[in-house]
Amino acid sequence: MIGLITTLPLAKSVLNGYSKRRKGPFAMLQTRKTLTPIDPVWDRITDEARDIVRDAPLMGGLVHACILHHTSLDRALSYRIAAKLNSNEMSMMVLREIADQAYVDQPALVEAARADLMAVFERDPACHRLVQPVLYFKGYQAMQAYRIGHWLWQRGEYDLSYFFQMRISEIFGVDIHPAARIGKGIMIDHAHSIVIGETAVVGDNVSMLHSVTLGGTGKEEQDRHPKIEDGVLIGAGAKVLGNIRVGHCSRIAAGSVVLEDVPPCKTVAGVPAKIVGEAGCDQPSVNMNQNLSGCLCTD
Repeated sequence: MIGLITTLPLAKSVLNGYSKRRKGPFAMLQTRKTLTPIDPVWDRITDEARDIVRDAPLMGGLVHACILHHTSLDRALSYRIAAKLNSNEMSMMVLREIADQAYVDQPALVEAARADLMAVFERDPACHRLVQPVLYFKGYQAMQAYRIGHWLWQRGEYDLSYFFQMRISEIFGVDIHPAARIGKGIMIDHAHSIVIGETAVVGDNVSMLHSVTLGGTGKEEQDRHPKIEDGVLIGAGAKVLGNIRVGHCSRIAAGSVVLEDVPPCKTVAGVPAKIVGEAGCDQPSVNMNQNLSGCLCTD
């Protein structure tokens, strides 16, 4: 734990920048460009945040604390995650330092957070602004908190990662084992009662709705959870159980129980799930069309 709560590597670069600034105005300009890069996504989020404060002044405290007091998306997310997960057992300050360290140590976490944000904005018809997932959507917030827990797991900080899993489950109703491997561009709509097991693997650009389970089928202890390939759409209440593979760009209908491998670009439905037709489009996880009409088999 002591290794995590230390001076961030970023501090060294800031100090180096200070020594460069003393050499002349050009060096100062270079350093400032490094510290405050142009970021259209973050600029749009802050513009939307200012609109909220203008239109709903009572939201000003929340919006300033979560968005406008920060200089980048990752800094805002570290604050939001810490504010949500803190408790009497672990302070917000400690949790925020952990999240800050994770984003500095592994920039891919920031890339994944951006991809997840755009996935929600593009696929969820209830999302009208980029600022909404950061402020309000528990599916997005839970996914970013899981990513910090997974980073801890990869570092061998198992008990701390279990703490993150516990708090994410308690606060968001989303239970993802920190060892599970999940790609980027993930959209979890509503995000109530999501369960993803320890050896599950989820690819890029996957969409799932509430009450989805990626679970095991018994007490086996090895590789026992599903492998979901890129571009899969998983409907509300679907259960995918066992060490099976769901092929890329497939659809799993709401309420289905999937116990066998699913080929790529197919639609499965039922209990137990059977192939009922083609996926219906090239990118079902982006299209989000859950209507089975037009894709059903005729035999």
